[in-house]
Amino acid sequence: MTGFAELGLHERLLKGIEACSMETPTEVQSEAIPQALAGHDLRVTARTGSGKTAAFALPLLQHLLLEPKPLAGTRALILSPTRELASQLQKQVQALAGFTFIQSEVVTGGEDFKVQAARIRKNPEILVGTPGRLLEQLEAGNLALADLAVLVIDEADRMLDLGFGEDVSRLAAACPEQRHTWLFSATPGDANMERLVRGVLREPRVLALHTVREIHHGIRQQVITADDAAHKERLTQWLLAHETYAKAMVFTNTRVQADRLGGVLRATARNKVYVLHGEKAQKDRKQAMDRLRNGDVDILVATDVAARGLDVSGLDLVINFDMPRSGDDYVHRIGRTGRLGGEGLAVSLVSASEWNLMASIQRYLDQQFEFRLIEPLKARYQGPKKRRADGRAVGSKSKKLKRKAAAKSGTKKVKKASGARGKAKPAAQELKGGHATLKRKPRSQD
Repeated sequence: MTGFAELGLHERLLKGIEACSMETPTEVQSEAIPQALAGHDLRVTARTGSGKTAAFALPLLQHLLLEPKPLAGTRALILSPTRELASQLQKQVQALAGFTFIQSEVVTGGEDFKVQAARIRKNPEILVGTPGRLLEQLEAGNLALADLAVLVIDEADRMLDLGFGEDVSRLAAACPEQRHTWLFSATPGDANMERLVRGVLREPRVLALHTVREIHHGIRQQVITADDAAHKERLTQWLLAHETYAKAMVFTNTRVQADRLGGVLRATARNKVYVLHGEKAQKDRKQAMDRLRNGDVDILVATDVAARGLDVSGLDLVINFDMPRSGDDYVHRIGRTGRLGGEGLAVSLVSASEWNLMASIQRYLDQQFEFRLIEPLKARYQGPKKRRADGRAVGSKSKKLKRKAAAKSGTKKVKKASGARGKAKPAAQELKGGHATLKRKPRSQD
């Protein structure tokens, strides 16, 4: 396999690579670095945990090393969908740049705007940040992009999912046309991705190295059926007490559920637990990730705010307390484990209402999950008695449609009958004392 030295990287970067204990390039690094060094725009699709950060950070640093530095202004901009990922990216970039004089800073929401502006005015060559806050700094006149040479859009699919497409396009429009632009994502994306690509890239080299369906073979994927939320809590407690792991992440779909589960686990788990979601203050979110990385926290309960891009060594176990809402979200959740060739375990707790969603994710990934039974906590629900060829429950969709049709039909009949009564006229009326009285017909004698 080709080593980093054969990729044509600067000797100072090779020292940084060695200091980071990176021995051989991953597939995405071997493919992307030479194309980036050759000056091409890139559109790269590679699975989570494949080493994408170094694939763009190393050619970016080499470009800054070889090109003369302007007097002021940002030379490289790295866009990230979340604060946590931006902070992580900056640390990785700074580590690889350890034997150079290149400086970087993080610009994200949740921090003091004026303090950030002061750091930007010190002219760090690389800025890593979220689109919204970078755009605010640009509009305030604090961000100079006239000399920008490299624009990186990381986790572009997640960026679009979060509604940052317009912000990304506006930032790209503020950059010089003669720049290098590298777009990285874990999934190919949809029509919105195609529009973004057309708007920011110029004749890009397309590197579709992996599809979203390619889950790392080192991750065991299991499903355990559950009766309700309380049963899921007991299953989660059992797994955290009996599985072997250094660090674990438990994913929920809502902030309320994350907070509740965090409280339950703090009261019962043998290890330290922290909760991470979008309503947490930036200081608390940063503290959560720092504590998880350095081992002060063993279990992180999180919503999907933490599902993408976070690289935590020693993360062996992922539990989906709630089934994720899509196949892509599932991939990014379980991709927290089994990174860069490691092994891991991903367990999904599935209730009756989530069965069809789980089956759809299996079909989307073209994979079959391993079904597991924890005997002391065996669920009454063991999956649908009758299943379609695609794994979904038989009849569930048709029953719902029949119920809706029946309800709709019943509503129409009531309205029609009500309308008929409202329009009916009495058979005969007489006016007596100002009141209408009904003149009844005699009863039939038959």
